[in-house]
Amino acid sequence: MGRKQFKTEVNDLLNLIIHSLYSNREIFLRELISNASDAIDKLKYLSLSDEKLKGFAFDPCINISFDSAARTLTISDNGIGMDEEELNNNLGTIASSGTKKFLENLGDDARKNSNLIGQFGVGFYSAFMVADKVTVISRKAGGEDAFQWESEGKSTYTVTPATRAEQGSTIILHLNKDGEDYANRWQLETLIKKYSDHIAYPIYLEYDQEHYKDEKDSEGNPVKEVEHKREQINSASALWTRSKSSIKDEEYKEFYKNNYSDSEDPLFYIHTHAEGATEYTTLFYIPAKAPFDMYYADYRPGVKLYVKRVYITDDDKDLLPTYLRFVRGVIDSEDLPLNVSREILQENRIMSAIRTGSVKKLLGEFK
Repeated sequence: MGRKQFKTEVNDLLNLIIHSLYSNREIFLRELISNASDAIDKLKYLSLSDEKLKGFAFDPCINISFDSAARTLTISDNGIGMDEEELNNNLGTIASSGTKKFLENLGDDARKNSNLIGQFGVGFYSAFMVADKVTVISRKAGGEDAFQWESEGKSTYTVTPATRAEQGSTIILHLNKDGEDYANRWQLETLIKKYSDHIAYPIYLEYDQEHYKDEKDSEGNPVKEVEHKREQINSASALWTRSKSSIKDEEYKEFYKNNYSDSEDPLFYIHTHAEGATEYTTLFYIPAKAPFDMYYADYRPGVKLYVKRVYITDDDKDLLPTYLRFVRGVIDSEDLPLNVSREILQENRIMSAIRTGSVKKLLGEFK
């Protein structure tokens, strides 16, 4: 199959994505992992609701591997996958999101309960911040054929037949000079734990580890052995999403100490789940001692924002009023609208409602 033109002014738009929408290059990994999680969510939903896929059995997971010599990074999932037409429509059209279309086709109740986050159609293209070529091999669940999409992020792409043993998608990033640092075990582990630790599905990292055996070769040199490892990096759970009755006091305290670098137990904590017009969960802690920077103008906010368990920011001083800057904890929204890059919060009634409800709850507990 020959080269095809993108269905928009891709040079201008990709330049905008790389230089304007994303202020931080490492965001690309969060976006691709979130897309993989969405693909698994879709298959899980369809395996319960679609006659053709009912009872479809699979063990959901996301795999990440790298080759520092070849300068490649690979992210693979076993989710819904794409056929040839969907590769053209979803990846060949910038800002055309398969997730958004999927949500539009769900009923109101199913849409409310859907745990899909990629609705803007540009997260995938953040890969071109760190790669000079991207290859996608995908096979749709229930289908026999696989296809490969490939582009250098300029004006054209190709779609050709390929092979894949099971459903899902594999994304191969051919890293550029700026992105070669991401073909590194420690860098990847750090980013996965930072942005995707609470993704519901296990994220595995594959790597080769060298070590010396307790023996020597004919010349008396230690014998080196290479062991291939596959380890789960994320916790695949979020304490705050569990019911309060199932969480022990010690678990709350350990979560606080592990996440906020405090050796002392918190003074107390407040765990709330709000439903209705706005659905969100908060888990707030009051430290036993005031943070060292509490009276600094450039204090570090203590509250992290998540959207459906995907980490967004911990550097937004507007999440709570300045006079509550000593509070530590988590806000996790189910339906908070973000701008196209998910990095800058829109001023909107939902964020205002979350802030108002959180302040009211905190002040009520203080009283």
